[in-house]
Amino acid sequence: MDSRTERWCRLCAWAGLGVCLVWLYADLTTGLVRQWAKDEDYSHGFIVVPLVAYFVWARRQALREAPIRPALVGLAVLAGSLLCFVAGQLGAELFLTRVSLIGVFAGLILFLGGWAQLRLLAFPLGFLTLMIPLPEILFNRITFPLQMLASQLGEVVIAASGIPVMREGNVLLLPNRALEVAEACSGIRSLMSLTMLAVVLGYFTERRTWARVLIALAAVPIAVAANALRVAGTGLASYWISPAAAEGFFHTFSGWLMFVVALACLFAFHRLLEVPWRTSPSQEVAC
Repeated sequence: MDSRTERWCRLCAWAGLGVCLVWLYADLTTGLVRQWAKDEDYSHGFIVVPLVAYFVWARRQALREAPIRPALVGLAVLAGSLLCFVAGQLGAELFLTRVSLIGVFAGLILFLGGWAQLRLLAFPLGFLTLMIPLPEILFNRITFPLQMLASQLGEVVIAASGIPVMREGNVLLLPNRALEVAEACSGIRSLMSLTMLAVVLGYFTERRTWARVLIALAAVPIAVAANALRVAGTGLASYWISPAAAEGFFHTFSGWLMFVVALACLFAFHRLLEVPWRTSPSQEVAC
């Protein structure tokens, strides 16, 4: 078989598998898109897919040059992923069925292209996990501690400003009103979006793996601190301006403002990582 015929056979195999995957996962993917549109906690999913497409496109030359050595273990990965899909369907577990799609991609790449191809596409595949909503039980286990932490930090900031405040769980009691830190104010939304942007920032600006990891990890405390300041700012505005300042436009605008501040802090953290590795002009001359 000549190289052109082999290439066409491989293309037809990919096309056939693609049609099967579209048919198998059609309902699942449309449901996923609907959730992105309705649930603001996962609206960043619309950004994930185009970014993954870009990451794959950026590796096109390396993928052409990488050796193609199909690995039979890819069939095992594919079979295991399809079993997860079936188990998720039978158990009505959306997270399992959605994650199985990434496993199917990995198995197909391994079976048709081999380990070298899979290594090149490992980052785009891993990035795809950011588009999948967390299981409800895990989401609640993360959200509630974030609510409590935002309440505690907000109480500290408000008290430090001289305003009398008491906290009962996730409710801050001010002289003129009670301010509840609801699930939507836990900061989970900004945490997930900022983490995704931190991964993208590290990808585009860093070649050092440890620096990329640090940037991604830094998104967590930055997002938590920014949300705590938002809660505190809402309480201060409610006391100093009007109780209505804790609702409506101000409440929405403060969320956007603090996210921009958090993003600026993330960029500043990245700049700090670069400082120890820079060499001053005088040092360069001395060398």
